[in-house]
Amino acid sequence: VSDQHPVLIDRFLDRATEVDVDAVSDGETTLIAGVLEHIEEAGIHSGDSASCMPPRSLPRNIVDRIRTYTRILAKKLKVKGLMNVQFAVLGDEIYLIEVNPRASRTVPFVSKAIGIQVVKIAMELMLGKKLKDLGIEHDLDRDLKIYNVKAPVFPFHKFPNVDPVLGPEMKSTGEVMGRSKSFAIAYQKALEAAGLRLPHKGRLFISVRNDDKAEALSIAEQFSRLGFTIEATGGTARFLNENGIEAETILKVSEGTPNCVEAIKAGKYQLIINTVSDDATVKDGYAIRRAALERKIAYSTVLSSAWAMLLAIEKLKEEEISVMPLMNQDK
Repeated sequence: VSDQHPVLIDRFLDRATEVDVDAVSDGETTLIAGVLEHIEEAGIHSGDSASCMPPRSLPRNIVDRIRTYTRILAKKLKVKGLMNVQFAVLGDEIYLIEVNPRASRTVPFVSKAIGIQVVKIAMELMLGKKLKDLGIEHDLDRDLKIYNVKAPVFPFHKFPNVDPVLGPEMKSTGEVMGRSKSFAIAYQKALEAAGLRLPHKGRLFISVRNDDKAEALSIAEQFSRLGFTIEATGGTARFLNENGIEAETILKVSEGTPNCVEAIKAGKYQLIINTVSDDATVKDGYAIRRAALERKIAYSTVLSSAWAMLLAIEKLKEEEISVMPLMNQDK
């Protein structure tokens, strides 16, 4: 409201799905190399979010619109070579987050998923060739039938004072890849490669903020159905029990002893779901996440990844893990 003191007014899209798109363009024709649906909701840094290619839950019409918008952007920006676009999807609305007329961190992953050297094609286009000259007429991911999941690798073990909660600040230092004919198994493979082993059974600890309790109820119900015993902090346990899900109560760190962090350090839980709460309990949340990290217990700090873990554990009870090469006839 003043040239000397500019003010940025922003709007946050709650529960939106973020989408990454990598494309190649010769200035006239643009072809899509890959569309990646983020598992964590928008608001988590794209470098810290796991993602799936092809998209696991986005409707076909939304994906087709995203492809069209990417082509329009490339033409308007006169891109020659690689381009990365980040979108946010909320219901039927598609929002543009940013466009980068360059290679992104997802290009190596996309190349492995589709079995095509995307950078090599981009370099030919930057040197003046056309896509038709290279014999490429269709989107590079058109025949992709296998789910490919990219998962971040974090250095939290090396930094004792860092909170492993995810947010807009990038904290990952690497990434791994899992692939399978089912999303659940591909996600499980990626998590295990990143050092996070999912349990088949055991005791689940839940502590979530008030805004997440309704959704956490559905997650807890599914885990209970799979045979997990549920334990939660006071407010979460009360909400679950009032809505028909049996949950034992354990104290927070600030409430005394024996408490949840002591239980985590003692190896009582096999899986932890803990979302960021308000300032009054932020220290408790930090202690929970650090204890889980140090004990190498699988944990989730956002409910979208908790859902994905649930799907993976459910599938693990039905299907054995098998090795799938990067290059095969099914692409």
